[in-house]
Amino acid sequence: MSKLLIENVSKSFGKNQVLQDMSLTVSDGEFVSILGPSGSGKSTLFRLIGGISLPDSGSIYLDDAKINGQRGSISYMPQSSSLFPWRTILKNVLLGAELNGKIDEDKAVNMLERAGLKGYEHAYPHQLSGGMKQRVSFIRALLSPQAFMCLDEPFSALDEFTRVDMQKWLLNVWTEYQRSILFVTHHIEEAIFLSDRIIVLSQRPATVKKEFVIPFERPRREELLLTEEFLRFKKGVYDALVE
Repeated sequence: MSKLLIENVSKSFGKNQVLQDMSLTVSDGEFVSILGPSGSGKSTLFRLIGGISLPDSGSIYLDDAKINGQRGSISYMPQSSSLFPWRTILKNVLLGAELNGKIDEDKAVNMLERAGLKGYEHAYPHQLSGGMKQRVSFIRALLSPQAFMCLDEPFSALDEFTRVDMQKWLLNVWTEYQRSILFVTHHIEEAIFLSDRIIVLSQRPATVKKEFVIPFERPRREELLLTEEFLRFKKGVYDALVE
C-alpha cells in the first residue's frame, strides 16, 4: 500500500493554465475518485503523478518521497485497454512485471482464472470482448510492482450493463488487494459506488472545489444505486459539479 500527497501543484501550457495550487491526498489502501468538467485537467494531473510532465510549482510525494518528474512510481490503467495485439493475454498481463524483472507466471494465471478468463491465457486481444480486455488491463496494472494505481476512465467505452459488472468486479479485486487507487471518471454513480472519497474539480484552471466522504458501507451492492439515500447523495455531487 502507499500514500500520495499532492501539494500546491500548478501547471500551465503556454498561456493556458490547467491546474492552480491543487492539493489532495490518497491514504494507504484508499479508493479516491476525481470528478470534474471536461478539460479540467484530470489527465494532466495523472501525467504529473506519473512523472511524464513536471509541475510548474508544487510537489508530489509518494510515501514521503518526492516524485516530481520521476517515472515508474505508479501503475497506470488508461481509458482503452492498450493491450499489445502481438502478445498473448498472459504475456500482456506480465508486461509490467517483466519490465521490472519480477515475473510470477503462476500468480498471473491464477488472477486470470479468478477474473473469469481461464482458457484465454494463450489467446490474443482481438479474440476478447471489451469488458474482458479491461479485466486484462487491470490485472496487468495490479501485477506491476508499484503499490499506487491511477485509473483513467477505464470503463468509459463499455455499455451500461458491462460497466456495472466491471465495477462490481473491480471492487471485489480491490477489496482483496487493497491497493491505493486514484480513479478518474465523468460518471457520478460510478464514483459514488466505487469510492471512499470523491474530489470535485473546478473549471480551468482546476483546483479542488469540494470533497465528499462516501457514507455507504462496504461491501457495496448493485441495489444501492436505486436507494433514495444514494440518489440524494448523487444530487449533492451533481450540484457541486455544476454550481
